[in-house]
Amino acid sequence: MGRILAIDYGKKRTGIAVTDELQIIASGLTTVDTKELLPFLIDYTTKERVELFVIGEPKQMNNTPSESEVLIVDFIKKLKKKFPETPVERVDERFTSKMAFQTMIDSGLKKKQRQNKALVDEISATLILQNYLYAK
Repeated sequence: MGRILAIDYGKKRTGIAVTDELQIIASGLTTVDTKELLPFLIDYTTKERVELFVIGEPKQMNNTPSESEVLIVDFIKKLKKKFPETPVERVDERFTSKMAFQTMIDSGLKKKQRQNKALVDEISATLILQNYLYAK
């Protein structure tokens, strides 16, 4: 079995999370500059087998796509072109940033640490992946 890799795509930064090989546990991997996302994924997949990409799907409260969806769709086209054999699934990512911030509070991180937006993105990717695993 390969890993499942989740992506919380952002204009500037993108959070990344992965499962273990048995696809049981979701763990935050890193946050990368969005401009470096494809090169990062190419490098990562040479070291680890990725069976599936799970990408957050941002929606408004009325269930319509958020404004960043256009950028994500464009990225998915590039991703599918680069990794034609690896399927891509989408997961509703509403509230993941708020949940990530609450997770940071609950885990006792100090205010200065909670202001680290890269950490919020990584935790958000982990939550997207956990949601996928629970639903599967």
